[in-house]
Amino acid sequence: MPSGASSSPAARADGHTVADAAAPLAQVVRGGLVESVHLGHLVVLGPDGAVRLAVGDADATIWPRSSVKPLQALAMLDHGLDLPDSLLALVAASHNGEPFHRAGVREILHRAGLTPHDLGNTPDMPLHAPSAFAWQVADHIEEGDGPGPAPIAQNCSGKHAGMLATCVAAGWPREGYLDVDHPLQVAIRERIAQLTGVTPGDATVDGCGAPLFSTTLSGLARAFGRIAGAPDGPEGRVARAMNAHPEMVGGEGREATLAMRAVPGLVAKDGADGVYGAGLPDGSAVAFKVLDGGSRPRPAILVAALRAAGVAAVPGVDLTALDAVGETPILGGGHPVGRVEVAFSEAR
Repeated sequence: MPSGASSSPAARADGHTVADAAAPLAQVVRGGLVESVHLGHLVVLGPDGAVRLAVGDADATIWPRSSVKPLQALAMLDHGLDLPDSLLALVAASHNGEPFHRAGVREILHRAGLTPHDLGNTPDMPLHAPSAFAWQVADHIEEGDGPGPAPIAQNCSGKHAGMLATCVAAGWPREGYLDVDHPLQVAIRERIAQLTGVTPGDATVDGCGAPLFSTTLSGLARAFGRIAGAPDGPEGRVARAMNAHPEMVGGEGREATLAMRAVPGLVAKDGADGVYGAGLPDGSAVAFKVLDGGSRPRPAILVAALRAAGVAAVPGVDLTALDAVGETPILGGGHPVGRVEVAFSEAR
């Protein structure tokens, strides 16, 4: 655990947990019957920050997980990170570990005079199954590559490469860059507070080993609205980088990548344990947390929430492609026999 970080108890001091006030977000329909229900919390904000739609508790305290990466990338830009847009998008990514992702991580490190051996994130295999298979059977293993789990293949390696490059640019020590009181992590915490309007009350460790700071669901949405709606500055740079290079943010088959391809100016970022944040170019934003932590209902919830946020009015939007992102068939015998449906009204 990074120095100074602590695990929060299951219940907060006032006895509340994320389960309180949770409401249905999506349901699984198989053969005409509701088979499963995913509870959670969701909020949609207008360009002025006013709540347009709330399901469950819009102010639930959450761990934002990897949906916080665009905010972390902003803190890195503030302190000297200088990368082309495609690599900046990779810093804000939970990438598949496809070959072009790993090549991008190498380039970020090379620009800072570093190598994959400097990465401090958790070793893992690529998320993308074909890339994971190729990784295991490759005849020629590059420095820091397979055939087993390696930091560069893990989905957060772009973020960690960016963190290390920021330390080099700012003149901060690379050693201990994952400690919660390292100058880099202090800067990230301050940037999160500024963007969300919420002072983080808790700190723990994310799956990749980096410090993770709590926020509220509405705070997360507020941050995405500020990033996506920014006309220029660091926020505008991150927004443009992610939307122009959505393949770097996720990769083949990932709903964040597909949604950003369908919606000009959309900034969308998934997180583990059912968390999502997204912002539209007019500053509207959405955030949600699936209570059971599952990823299955995320595409349907994301698309419905974006429609509630007014995505249909975005110039150049491909609503057919966006709606296709939200379709998750339920299979029986290898054939569709049902689907995942949202359990709330977009107009609520």
